Amino acid sequence: MTKRPFAQVDVFTATPYYGNPLAVVLNGADVSDEAMQRFARWTNLSETTFVLPPTPEGAAKGADYRVRIFTPDSELPFAGHPTLGTCHAWLQAGGVPQRADCIVQECGVGLVQIQRKGSRLAFAAPPLQRRAVDAAELAPILAALKIEVHQIIAAQHLDNGPHWLGLLLDHPDTVLALEPDHQALKNHGVKIGVASIYTVQAASNLIARSNREARAFEIQTTQLEVRAFAAPLGVNEDPVTGSLNASLAQWLIADAYLPESYTAAQGCCLGRSGIVYLQRDASGQVWVGGDVVTCIEGNVTL
Repeated sequence: MTKRPFAQVDVFTATPYYGNPLAVVLNGADVSDEAMQRFARWTNLSETTFVLPPTPEGAAKGADYRVRIFTPDSELPFAGHPTLGTCHAWLQAGGVPQRADCIVQECGVGLVQIQRKGSRLAFAAPPLQRRAVDAAELAPILAALKIEVHQIIAAQHLDNGPHWLGLLLDHPDTVLALEPDHQALKNHGVKIGVASIYTVQAASNLIARSNREARAFEIQTTQLEVRAFAAPLGVNEDPVTGSLNASLAQWLIADAYLPESYTAAQGCCLGRSGIVYLQRDASGQVWVGGDVVTCIEGNVTL
């Protein structure tokens, strides 16, 4: 057992304890797969990461570090809030990227570029594969979510490393009112991302009647309300989800549901107030940005 530098950070918020927490072990060298999984289960956060030197192949292509990402139940090839949170912790611990304009992370999906925009970080969304969802497949999901088919505007399978079934719903109120049967979603074995686009009137009505403390922290130019249900990973609802927001942006911008730059809110129903900044650049690359704050620093024995 070795003492290793450790940080717990909050991602997609500039206000501590209103985003999505992440545990980061800043020296994962010689930690076994079993020990990594056991520690991730013990933290009981949606994700825990371990920072390692890049592989020789990754280093040759410009990787600054390698990260392994664990949920309480399994390892992920990629996830958004662990990407931003790990990068923030690595930089704060003295990490120096090879390039001044970009940090390059190596993970299960390959190399991921991260930009610094002032104090905010943004990662390049991995390529998205998507396909339609047929009615028979959708029926048990709607039953588990307790909604009707007429409340669905569009549905897609979304895969940018993690696989999500994405649903665009009719109104933000519908998204915020969901009380899913999480066991049914777990049995179905698919993570579900739900979203709805704000109109000006819908946003005004929601803000006027909301009594949730977290809502006071949201930037009220938010254009999308998002929730993520990940019972198959042991997380009934994720507070703020980078990979889901990345794939939603790639889908909804491409299909002209949203403009090329917008903000998304997530976490209200869990007492959080996450804000995700999405932008598609001139090359077609989608960038997923957010603030990160450090809440705990110290050592962990592993």
